[in-house]
Amino acid sequence: MKRLWTPAWIARHVAMVVLVTSFLGLGWWQVSRATAGNAISWGYAVEWPIFAGFVVFVWWREVRHALRDAPTAASREAGVTPVEVPSAIGGSDAPAGAAGTGTGGPRTGFRRPVRVARAAVSNGADDADLVAYNRYLSWLNANPGAKPGDYPG
Repeated sequence: MKRLWTPAWIARHVAMVVLVTSFLGLGWWQVSRATAGNAISWGYAVEWPIFAGFVVFVWWREVRHALRDAPTAASREAGVTPVEVPSAIGGSDAPAGAAGTGTGGPRTGFRRPVRVARAAVSNGADDADLVAYNRYLSWLNANPGAKPGDYPG
């Protein structure tokens, strides 16, 4: 639990509290405006608490991530560091040590890289329309104040 009280985490906790308080205050302000007759403020009155909920969600997710990934005291004393083992075949989400995973280590969300085939691009010399269009673009670049109708070609 001490790892959540480092200076960086204290700044995150403070930022979360400030943001949630601000967003809920803005939501309450929009409710007061909406009850005074401003109809569009009803949408904002719903929107600000959703933003506050999102901040709490991200903060909670980061806390869980920090607590889950931090090495335990027993593993630090033994000199063992956790190793992330990417999936070797297709990135199965099976639990660690499950049948067919091949490793007993922790599983991560890594997947195999996607391979994209590239088609060969011609040099454009055989396409007369492309050559004419490129000539037109270079003329427009050389004459920045000209209109397209002024093109001599």
